[in-house]
Amino acid sequence: MAEASDGDKIVHREFDTDQDDPATAVAETVADLRGEETTDLATMYEQVDHMIDHLFSTPPSKDAQVQVEFTFEGYRITVDQDGTARFVAVD
Repeated sequence: MAEASDGDKIVHREFDTDQDDPATAVAETVADLRGEETTDLATMYEQVDHMIDHLFSTPPSKDAQVQVEFTFEGYRITVDQDGTARFVAVD
């Protein structure tokens, strides 16, 4: 975990782009950061509607450098098509 200059905590993770349900990996990371179970979190489906799944299952060319960025359960989350992710606490 690294500290940003503005005091926000930034956590970096690497996700396997071949996994069956990458959105679950994102939710598990958020639950871990919050010290909660994934069942305690709101559903992510309504917020990102399988965008992460599509990003990994049918990625655009590497030259596109696509990212999905959204806020979920107090974190600003950025997921890159190569599987790298950044979680920034926003509350």
